[in-house]
Amino acid sequence: MLIGTHVSQAGGLDKAVARGVERGCRSIQIFNQSPRMWRPTNYTEDDFAAFRAAIDDSPIDAVLIHAVYLINCASEDPEIRTKSLASLKQSLHVGDGIGADVVLHPGSALRGEVGPAIKRAGEVFKEALEESDHSLLLLEDTAGTGGTLGRSFEELAELIDAAGGGRRLGVCLDSCHLLASGYDVRSIEALTETLDSFDEIVGLGRLGAVHLNDSQTPLGSNRDRHANLGEGEIGEAGIAAFLSEPRFEEMAVVLETPGPDKRGTTAEEIAYAHRLRRRGLRARR
Repeated sequence: MLIGTHVSQAGGLDKAVARGVERGCRSIQIFNQSPRMWRPTNYTEDDFAAFRAAIDDSPIDAVLIHAVYLINCASEDPEIRTKSLASLKQSLHVGDGIGADVVLHPGSALRGEVGPAIKRAGEVFKEALEESDHSLLLLEDTAGTGGTLGRSFEELAELIDAAGGGRRLGVCLDSCHLLASGYDVRSIEALTETLDSFDEIVGLGRLGAVHLNDSQTPLGSNRDRHANLGEGEIGEAGIAAFLSEPRFEEMAVVLETPGPDKRGTTAEEIAYAHRLRRRGLRARR
């Protein structure tokens, strides 16, 4: 299991690798630009080469890019969709350059109808993929209200179908979002049942990565509030279930926790994740 965390790319893409190594990561996730601005960071081929060289000299085996939060491929506003397409294409371009897959929040219908919003989003996903080469586009399950897309496995499947169902379309499951959206993941048995449902509706072959976060809010709250591992509604037993789940064994399992000082996941929390993994593996024997 490739346990890791989100790290900063400040100072250059290759600096993210060292930050991951310092925390004991086997996987890392980065933003390819400021997550709350449209303006892209224009990396060069030299930047990509430096990153790849740093990865080759490290124990890190998987890299994710999290696309910016402003993207809403489902928007009814043509200008927002145009900006979203350009930003998503840039994320996939950087992913191609450094060997990373791209995680994306599917978007929101806001106050419009969900069906047409899914169609709009799918068209943007498809165009962005057609103009890139290798990176997978992993749609993240979400938690929210109103027209937020991706709150159910059925919606994730519909989004993939709307984008053409190509082999480069996948899913990143977030433990906090699952619980908040009403999927029980607080024990080995509950997680097994939830993943069986995902397999039936979407297919485990589409699962490309996992975000591991505890949840400040309870089952079915529809509120996305991350908590440190073992300090929320999922609890140690649920987190241990994720970390020992055999279907996640070869995947990037990336923490996005607040950290003890609200500055992100620490090396200590990565070590704690490994201890919970051992606990979960013992419970499965």
